[in-house]
Amino acid sequence: MMNTVLIVEDDERLAKLMCEYLQAQNFTVLLEMNGRSAVQRIISEQPDLVILDLMLPDLDGFSICRSVRCEYKGPILMLTARTDDADQVQGLEQGADDYVCKPVKPSVLLARVKALLRRIENTEQKVQLLQFGTLTIDCARRSAFLRDELIDLTGAEFDLLWLLASHAGIPLSREVIFKELRGIEYDGVDRSIDVRISRIRPRIGDDGEQPEIIKTIRNKGYMFVGEAAQELT
Repeated sequence: MMNTVLIVEDDERLAKLMCEYLQAQNFTVLLEMNGRSAVQRIISEQPDLVILDLMLPDLDGFSICRSVRCEYKGPILMLTARTDDADQVQGLEQGADDYVCKPVKPSVLLARVKALLRRIENTEQKVQLLQFGTLTIDCARRSAFLRDELIDLTGAEFDLLWLLASHAGIPLSREVIFKELRGIEYDGVDRSIDVRISRIRPRIGDDGEQPEIIKTIRNKGYMFVGEAAQELT
C-alpha cells in the first residue's frame, strides 16, 4: 500500500518538484497551497505524513501545527528557509516531528520522510504495554496515561518516551536516540531531543528542575528510571 503525503507549500515550483519526485518514489502525493485550508485537510484526510512549509502567506506552519495536533497523530515534517535555532525549537514545541532547512536535496527529503514513516510502522508492529506505577505507556495505541488520564503527547514525543521507557535503567546517548528515531547521525548541536525531554517530563509527573524519572546522564544522554516513576506517580 502506498503511503499518502500531503505537501503544504505555496511555492509552486518547489511544490511541483516535491510532488513529482515523491510520486516517482511510489508515494500518493496531495498538495495544498493555502494554510487555512491545510488545517481542515490534515484533520479530515489524515494523510500518513505532512510536509509543512513554515512561511505561508495566510497561516504559518507554527499555527497549523498547533491547530491540528490534537486531532492528527501522524508525523509532520517542517520545511523552513530559516536556520535560526529558535524557529526550529518553536516548530518542535508546536508539534513538528522533524525539520529540514531549504534548500533541501530530494534524496535528503526522501530519507527524512522514510525515516518518519518507518518509525511509525515499527511502533505499530509492537503490541506492548509498559506499566510504571500509575504511568502506563501503550505502544499499540501510541498513547500514554498518568493515573488513567491521557497524556497530551505528539507522535515524536511518544516515540521518545517509548524508546527511553523500553530501555529503563539503560543510559541512551543522543547519538543512539537520533539514530533510532530520526535515522540520521547526531550533529552535536541539534536541540530537538532536549526540547522534547523538557516537554515530556512534567506531563509524566517528573520534576523539570530535579528530574528523577528521565534523568540527564552527564556526557552520556538520558535514562528512564522505572523505580522513580513508580515512586513519584
